[in-house]
Amino acid sequence: MQGLGLGLLIVGIVLSIRERRYFLMWRTRNTPSPFANALAQLVGTAGGIYLSLELLFSFLKIPENWWSESTFMVEPLALCSLVLAIVQPFVIKLWFKLRK
Repeated sequence: MQGLGLGLLIVGIVLSIRERRYFLMWRTRNTPSPFANALAQLVGTAGGIYLSLELLFSFLKIPENWWSESTFMVEPLALCSLVLAIVQPFVIKLWFKLRK
């Protein structure tokens, strides 16, 4: 009985390896587009700015409800960090041009 179970296990492993090789042969590598890379970098930068601003507000004990309620469902601190992340490359480029 154990021999039969061991035999079925070995046959299953061999068939699994064959199937994986077959599927890997047809699988292509997907490279992200430049737009996807830029968007991921923008979201990462905006997230870092948001966390920094959140820690700053927490450290300075500034209340989070200092803004008035609006019809938009966007948190002002998150919007501010997104705008800063979008404007940052242009400001850096301007800074380098002014330094020269």
